[in-house]
Amino acid sequence: MTFKDKVVVVTGAGRGIGREIALSFAREGAKLAINSMHEETIRPVAESISEMGREVAPFVLDVSKEEDVERLVKETFERFGRVDVLVNNAGLNRDNFFVRLDVESWD
Repeated sequence: MTFKDKVVVVTGAGRGIGREIALSFAREGAKLAINSMHEETIRPVAESISEMGREVAPFVLDVSKEEDVERLVKETFERFGRVDVLVNNAGLNRDNFFVRLDVESWD
């Protein structure tokens, strides 16, 4: 499958699974909007994607904040004109044991 010129948004792309998902889409030809809460994790991923010759828009923001999500959407549409794929990978587990996660923590 090819994603040549498809616009893909990957949240939580600064490390781990999100990073690998973003790099995989880039290898398949996608244009990417990627995010992390930390500049130091998202910048190297964006650089790797750029080195592949792919367009990338890195965002440092918190997807648990509505205004940050609105900015991500707005700026992605301004830059690329559309979104073809959303990988909502960002997440946080405060106690490192997902089974104990209560509704308040989930929210």
